[in-house]
Amino acid sequence: MNEIGQVFVVDDDDAVQDALVLLLETAGFSVQGFTSGAAFLSASSTCSRGCVVLDAHMPDMDGPTVYQALRARNQSLPVIFLTAYGTIPQSVQAIKSGAFDFLTKPVDGAHLIDRVAAALDQNARQRERQATYSLLQQRLNNLTSREREVMALALRGLTNKQIARHLFISHRTVEIHRARVMHKTGASNLLELARMAEAWAAPPP
Repeated sequence: MNEIGQVFVVDDDDAVQDALVLLLETAGFSVQGFTSGAAFLSASSTCSRGCVVLDAHMPDMDGPTVYQALRARNQSLPVIFLTAYGTIPQSVQAIKSGAFDFLTKPVDGAHLIDRVAAALDQNARQRERQATYSLLQQRLNNLTSREREVMALALRGLTNKQIARHLFISHRTVEIHRARVMHKTGASNLLELARMAEAWAAPPP
């Protein structure tokens, strides 16, 4: 699998699947094809890097069912639905449920390539945000309960003396706790610490 991510093509029609795989490989993507939703779900159970081109109408397990299975196990792979029987209500419902796009067959090759590239870009940015949040979460989780109290009061604009009086500790102890907060979080100033705290309170979807 390359650095950008794998493109998974899921379509029960062998001819369509082969054509889509060839098209996307020719465009430079790393592609893997599947003829059933079950086979795809089994092979991609731990994958978070890439996107899915998913036929909406398949026997045994249709596209929406596959998509819900991905969501149930918290896999954030962007999904591009393909269908020969697309309708506007279906498109709206797919997008509302979180799908990246909904395209009708026969799909324009250049348009599909553009949408796959956009889906991979979205996935890469999502993974970057998640990695940043995980690092931030790790840093803030390393704070003691007292350090978190000092941080919260400092972010409210209280001075060290005011924090000391509020927590019934010495001014020097507050200074030590603040220094530890800055060191553990890696923040260079109070503004950066405030941004970290704000980002921590709003995890990526």
